[in-house]
Amino acid sequence: MTTFTDQASDARLAARVLATAARAEKDTALHAMAAAVLADTATIMAANAEDVARAEAAGTDAPLIDRLRLTPERIEAMAAGLVDLAGLADPVGDVVRGWTNPNGVQVRQVRVPFGVVGIIYEARPNVTADAAGIAVKSGNAALLRGSSSALHSNQAIMAALRLGVAEAGLPVDAVQLVEGGREVTGEMMTARGLVDVLIPRGGAGLINAVVQGATVPVIETGTGNCHLFVDASADIEIALAIMLNAKVQRPSVCNALETLLVHADIASRFLPRALEALADAGVTVHGTPDVAAYSAAVVPAGPHEFDAEYLTLDLAARTVKDLDEALAHIAAHSTGHSETIVTADLASAERFVAEVDAAAVLVNASSRFVDGGEFGFGAEIGISTQKLHARGPMALPEMTSTKYVLTGRGQTRA
Repeated sequence: MTTFTDQASDARLAARVLATAARAEKDTALHAMAAAVLADTATIMAANAEDVARAEAAGTDAPLIDRLRLTPERIEAMAAGLVDLAGLADPVGDVVRGWTNPNGVQVRQVRVPFGVVGIIYEARPNVTADAAGIAVKSGNAALLRGSSSALHSNQAIMAALRLGVAEAGLPVDAVQLVEGGREVTGEMMTARGLVDVLIPRGGAGLINAVVQGATVPVIETGTGNCHLFVDASADIEIALAIMLNAKVQRPSVCNALETLLVHADIASRFLPRALEALADAGVTVHGTPDVAAYSAAVVPAGPHEFDAEYLTLDLAARTVKDLDEALAHIAAHSTGHSETIVTADLASAERFVAEVDAAAVLVNASSRFVDGGEFGFGAEIGISTQKLHARGPMALPEMTSTKYVLTGRGQTRA
């Protein structure tokens, strides 16, 4: 029986080949992986239907089922993401900086793959294709640990991906699905020397468990308690459009709006229209008394709701007396993901951008734009909310490290 150690050892061998693979080889593999996924659409859909049925029978919340569910369109999007990756520049070998020392020794800092990347993620089976594709393009081998809720979907997707890798002539163990009980996750988190980097992608519970329990270096992707601050000078029509897009378009994702802050000076003009629009969209607003005064549909906000990542059609809301109070609230409750201001005042915008501590800060634009695809990066591994190595959407360059290459003509140090 194959053990995790066997898989990780095989991945290390594959990583050595990938590290020196030419861009053309990796791009050929990505096209073959995309074609294999499309060819196996019926198999993948059948496997996903089994996972969805099991989740529904277990009473899983609707947002989680939405993350789990695949459609022909979502499978086509997975394949398109792999093709898009093939069209992006290869980061491996890029010279980050370089110079020549006075003694004539040339110094270059060059991008190189991590080696073996472990990714632990929940629910979304599309992550299997995204993560595998990014790993291959960036020259890394990937050990993918999906949740049990998506097991059959992930197995079907991985079978197609491995077929594509093999058809392109790269080591099939460049992408592997890690299966087994919780003890396997523990092995993965402590596999120093076998796994070079670990990336958790999911809810706060998963991320905290990996960060606290791993001895392998971790790049932390974060939860998204994303705020929208409607300033006194805001254009109400713009604020309404951004609020609805950020909250309603896809509430189950980490860049969706979770907390609405409204400047007291605009509250009487903005909140009646905002609350009506949110109610029409099926959103339940959990508000403070000053918000509830504008609509009987507002439910009282509990003591911890301003720290919540709902991932549902729910929204916390309050008014603030000024920009200072808005900044203080965000500093106290933000998860450091994406924070937005709607304002017509340049000074307020500049203060917000300068003082808010988050991976992304937006001025007069929806937080739904904080996404690797929207940034033009192609598929992403996740949104990093930490401050070391990578912050924000993690795409191809963020999946590399660097090494220094020194070239001389026989120089020795005095």
